[in-house]
Amino acid sequence: MPLEVAEGFPRAMQIVRTRVRPQRLLNRDRGFREKWWQFGRPRPEMRAALLSLPQFIVANRVGKRLMFARADASWCLGDKVVAFRLVDDLSWGVLSSKVHSGWAWMLSSTLKADLNYTPTSAFETFPWPSGNRDEIADVSRRLYARRSEICLERQIGLTKLYNQLDDGAWRDLADLHAELDEVVAAAYGWPRAVAHDTDETNRRLLELNRVIAAGEADYHPFG
Repeated sequence: MPLEVAEGFPRAMQIVRTRVRPQRLLNRDRGFREKWWQFGRPRPEMRAALLSLPQFIVANRVGKRLMFARADASWCLGDKVVAFRLVDDLSWGVLSSKVHSGWAWMLSSTLKADLNYTPTSAFETFPWPSGNRDEIADVSRRLYARRSEICLERQIGLTKLYNQLDDGAWRDLADLHAELDEVVAAAYGWPRAVAHDTDETNRRLLELNRVIAAGEADYHPFG
């Protein structure tokens, strides 16, 4: 919005004047200096792509865990959030599975000991399963609902929740994650136990990519 409209939000503008403007006026980029109250890189292409969706899936770009959630279309995302033009339970379940996170750790960069999720290498190369879609969606809904229930009940965020889970708490949630991993593995036609062996799932995904690239498989990931 133009500055005269933004001034209609004095409390927000006071924060921007105090914390943002001094740095922006020193920026070499003329656009950053002249429009100091606006986002430097507003990503209009992303906004246009998400415009028709009431919600969409998001993930943390950096962290020791790769976690997926849903964002409201009105939210303004920071640069440490990855947005996906997906909203359905199936997609959330596949992305939240160990099959995908193992692939992401193999093909993304790292920041110190943390994953630095790289969509071009971790998402765009990820071959999606073609079977078991209803079962994945069902487990996904139950997992998301239980996770949300715990966070609301205890007034905690996902980081604290999963730290507790690592320590042995919330076994029902851990069981739902294991179930999700197994139904995603089964959707590829693999034995469910394969879900717990990241090296093996990555090997199978690489082979699946080869088959798809060679035209040896009918592949319609979102069809």
